[in-house]
Amino acid sequence: MLASKRLELRRSEIRQSLAELANIEAPSEDEVRKMSDLDTEYRAKEVQYRAALVSEDEERREAGKELETRSDTEYAELIENFEVRQVALALDEGRTLDGQTAEIVQELRSNGGYQGIPVPWEALEVRNTVAAGTPDPIRTAPIIDRLFPNSVAARMGVQMVNIGVGEMEYPVKTSSVSAGWATTETADVPGPTPYTTTDRPLAPDHTLGVNMEITRKAMKQSGAALEQAVRRDMNGAIAEAMDRAVFRGSGAAGEPTGVIAGVSGFGITETPVDAAATYAAFRAAVVRFITANAASSGDDVNLLLRPEIMDGMDDNLLTGTAVSEWDRLIAKFGNVVLSSNALAAPTGDPAESIGILTTNAGGVAPIFCGKWGSVDLIRDPYTKAKSGALLLTGLATMDVTISRPAQTEILTGLQ
Repeated sequence: MLASKRLELRRSEIRQSLAELANIEAPSEDEVRKMSDLDTEYRAKEVQYRAALVSEDEERREAGKELETRSDTEYAELIENFEVRQVALALDEGRTLDGQTAEIVQELRSNGGYQGIPVPWEALEVRNTVAAGTPDPIRTAPIIDRLFPNSVAARMGVQMVNIGVGEMEYPVKTSSVSAGWATTETADVPGPTPYTTTDRPLAPDHTLGVNMEITRKAMKQSGAALEQAVRRDMNGAIAEAMDRAVFRGSGAAGEPTGVIAGVSGFGITETPVDAAATYAAFRAAVVRFITANAASSGDDVNLLLRPEIMDGMDDNLLTGTAVSEWDRLIAKFGNVVLSSNALAAPTGDPAESIGILTTNAGGVAPIFCGKWGSVDLIRDPYTKAKSGALLLTGLATMDVTISRPAQTEILTGLQ
């Protein structure tokens, strides 16, 4: 029981006793002495009660902060114990899911329909664990993973949005509301200027599929190492496809419309350079960001380039110095990202590429990538039945949109 509650009950008992004694017309010496003792105790309990309230108020605030974040913390701890290996064995051998893995799958099923076994996105994160499995039971060695780039989208400031069901829209202000001075003492101030917005929808119209084949030998030999191998392989495949879709998505053949293909539809500024890539060209783009109040310096701007551009700029030295155009660029920009996956290879003669610049303005990401529900992991029991291999298909629903066009710019014709 709380101290304040206990003191409050005692004060109530003292008041009741005092009321009984006060109704006695001719109290004895003992009764008078008892009333005096009760009155003294009541005063003391009153002081203790106020002190207890002050102390418990601080405890309630701390407990409130803990309760606000407890659900997220408990969910993160639950996801940490999710075993992808259990899902693989359940699809391969029909083994029953147990523990926290079964609890998470049951919760995901209650929030959406899945043909196979749902796998939360967080479970595909590469975890800091030691790979103790062996592809060969005689020699201890980690499984060699595919080569894939780190998430370029995340480094360019793309915000990943988790959506349960349905669509999501982001209303973005498009009007230019301005202030003005009254020209004379009796004149009206300028305006009003209409406040308008444009909706940036994310719709579940695009499904990404990841196929993987796990041989019977790998299932029997690798043991717990299969957990990390499957996790990393799916993570790499999805990250690679996602980076490509965010920037190069064609909007056709099932792909979402990426930043490059959606230039006109999104209203993104496209500036032709049509010359050798130099620091001056990117500096001019930063000036345009600052003029549009989308950035305050080069440190606020993310820049995505092909590695061939870096090669050409680093070979271009300033006259009479050992400083290259590339040295100047990375010294002024906050984040320069090189990718051969997110941008297409240079074409033409001379070979030309493009550069994408983004900035986070007012805490709003330049690009949104929506992910619906969880990864739906389905088993194909027929295609590889003769070899006993486990053929898995992971289905993920995703979409891409931008926020304000002023937060993104594309430079074309970088030679």
